[in-house]
Amino acid sequence: MIMTNQNPRPPAADSVVGLSLVVPVFNEEEAVGLFLDRISRVFSGDTSVAVEVVFVNDGSTDRTLDCLLELQRENPWVRVVDLSRNFGKEAALTAGLQHAGGQVVVPIDVDLQDPPELIPAMIAQWREGYEVVLGRRINRDTDSRAKRLSADWFYRIHNWMSDSQIPENVGDFRLMDRAVVDALNSLPESRRFMKGLFAWVGFRTAVVDYVRPERSAGTTKFNGWRLWNFALEGLTSFSTIPLRVWSYIGGLVALASFIYGLYIMLRVLIHGIDMPGYASIFTAVTFLGGLQLLGIGIIGEYLGRTYIESKRRPVFLIRHIYESKD
Repeated sequence: MIMTNQNPRPPAADSVVGLSLVVPVFNEEEAVGLFLDRISRVFSGDTSVAVEVVFVNDGSTDRTLDCLLELQRENPWVRVVDLSRNFGKEAALTAGLQHAGGQVVVPIDVDLQDPPELIPAMIAQWREGYEVVLGRRINRDTDSRAKRLSADWFYRIHNWMSDSQIPENVGDFRLMDRAVVDALNSLPESRRFMKGLFAWVGFRTAVVDYVRPERSAGTTKFNGWRLWNFALEGLTSFSTIPLRVWSYIGGLVALASFIYGLYIMLRVLIHGIDMPGYASIFTAVTFLGGLQLLGIGIIGEYLGRTYIESKRRPVFLIRHIYESKD
């Protein structure tokens, strides 16, 4: 059982808050400079916020790490966590959360589609006593129609199947109190679907709406195949309904087969009609074989997750942490 502060009090309006921005990056050499310039403009002269930016280099193969180290020399409030290879965004985000030291933590994408200008409004909600403040996109015009439709169906299916409801049109961009971050860091699982974990831990939540702009630089690293696998990860992480449903499917198929077999037997006994039915037998065998393979595949998804979790490997490995010497 994880214990949190039982009597939380809203921080004083004039107190200085330590803010950590967690920024996973993979081959983003064009974007990191633009991102840091924007952060500097947003918080320049704001004495109520002490900012640190935790970049997590997720095994970039371009000059991203070199660019980050150059920026760090000019900005002592930048930390760089360099992973040993590409572990994926969920692992990089986990690494950033574990190395963020702020009183509040905000995961944010480096492409600036999550506007940093929204963070002061999030902090204002936090000062009112909310422990989580979500950034919710009020439109997805920057996404393709196919991506919008697939995202809509994913949220519907996931929230129907899972007890942990993921807010629609909410990504990783959110403000979290230190108690929330500590709770997330305490979770032991190695296959981490962060949107689901964010929803699972709960806490008092507020929402700030925004319009998502175009990407500032570079290109997205997610394609259709990766998004599909990401959706499967989410569906199998927080629900066992895909397993349970096969009990009902099996029962219905068995019942239908019994009724059909009884019908054939009675027809032959009463009317003496022979029914060879090669086509129907072929169709039934292939149909049932397909159902069985599909069911085995779903079982395999869960068995694979159990197998990987049983190894107890770390979520990520760090090659080096670069911190300012100032």
